[in-house]
Amino acid sequence: MEFEIAAFPTLRCGDSAVERAYRIAVGDLLGNIQPYPPGGERRPVLLAGLDYDTPWTRDAAINVWNGLGLTHPQVARDTLLSVLEESADGVAIGGQYWDAVLWVVGLWAYYLYTGDRNTLELGYRAARNSLRRFEDEEYDPQFGLFRGPAVYGDGVAAYPDRYSPGATSSILDWVQYHPAEKAARGYGIPMMTLSTNCVYAAVYRLLPRMADELGLPPLPEDEATAERLRESIHRHFWNPRSGLFDYLLDEEGRCEAQEGLGHAFAILFGIADAEQTASILRRLYRTPWGVACVWPTFARYAERGGFGRHSGTIWPFINAFWAEAGLRGGRSDLFDEELAHLTVLFNRFAQCAEIYHPLTGEIYGGLQEAGKGASGWEWESCARQSWSATAYLRMILLGVLGMRFEPDGVHFAPYLPPGLGWLELEYLPYRGARLSLRVEGRGSRLTACRLDGQLHEAFLPAGLEGAHRLEMAVEE
Repeated sequence: MEFEIAAFPTLRCGDSAVERAYRIAVGDLLGNIQPYPPGGERRPVLLAGLDYDTPWTRDAAINVWNGLGLTHPQVARDTLLSVLEESADGVAIGGQYWDAVLWVVGLWAYYLYTGDRNTLELGYRAARNSLRRFEDEEYDPQFGLFRGPAVYGDGVAAYPDRYSPGATSSILDWVQYHPAEKAARGYGIPMMTLSTNCVYAAVYRLLPRMADELGLPPLPEDEATAERLRESIHRHFWNPRSGLFDYLLDEEGRCEAQEGLGHAFAILFGIADAEQTASILRRLYRTPWGVACVWPTFARYAERGGFGRHSGTIWPFINAFWAEAGLRGGRSDLFDEELAHLTVLFNRFAQCAEIYHPLTGEIYGGLQEAGKGASGWEWESCARQSWSATAYLRMILLGVLGMRFEPDGVHFAPYLPPGLGWLELEYLPYRGARLSLRVEGRGSRLTACRLDGQLHEAFLPAGLEGAHRLEMAVEE
């Protein structure tokens, strides 16, 4: 069994707190790379966090997408493959069913980082097999949407009272407590959510690109399906009165709570148009510690003097997506805000915790049914959570350095927040190259770019080999 060198690219910059937060994130990630599975042929994979002994499908996808596929491609590949399942129908994506297709987004990011066609080919087959199942079981033709909970929202604290069984914390248990209300096909949870449908739309857009890279004929219905999903999201979720997308709906009505991840995905996946993007970035509520996973928390938690584990609380991986959405939408101040928040939180506790309190910034597991403590509602925040750590990596790679990956190479659109002054990342692997990247100045207007001391465009081809240094200057 071959292991990659246990090291991440080193970061130096004009802010020692950012340097330290980055090192904390790196330490949490390296500690979570462990051999898996316990028996048989073991490979190093990234576990979901210190309190987990297995990878999770959505965590695997997000962590690879956030940059693990670039810094540790072997670990990223084996983490992605570890959550696939074999059946009589062929290879498919395992894990909790509703947001499993997020795995395809992680796979595509891995391919852009590495150019690994063999893994892309396997993943393309898994995607096709999985989508056939979900189209048959979970697609609702009446709404033109896929049924299922929100991305990451496996706890009932993410949902209004109708979806709280009362005696359990898992949303998957809802169907056994409400057999008369379950959907006729599939698993049975009747809700349709913003984030999950944004992911499906993104996946259908990616499939033709994957087919093209593999030399396969694209299926014309993929683009048509993606567009129909986008139209259905606009029709059923957009709320002109609030200037935001609603959170979820079913045949009984809708919930107008604000889903942080859903809005970030709507912008990053091109679901929201320019006017909607501007409205979202202006109107989405921000707590003193950034965008909450869902806002506001539901009354059954507020009445107990707290916030739901999956509503009202701060999940750093969501804040990183929101920060990038702000940057892409012309609101760099939102990126600055979230980077500052995570820098403070990670430094304060010397770890990248799973969840934080939205008002105090304390590590906080939130309230949820079937919990602990005297009230039976208290939950703990898991320690050294991998996707909290890769959130910080994403903000550096895709935010500050502005790396934009395509099959033919990587483009750069850097952005330096006020007060940072400069940032340098050394020993960053990219396919056959090892990169040192430096950006200095303030703002996002690129004024100079040099590769190995020579004037150069802000683009590095996928076939680049050896060690190279790219230096960029920006101004407002």
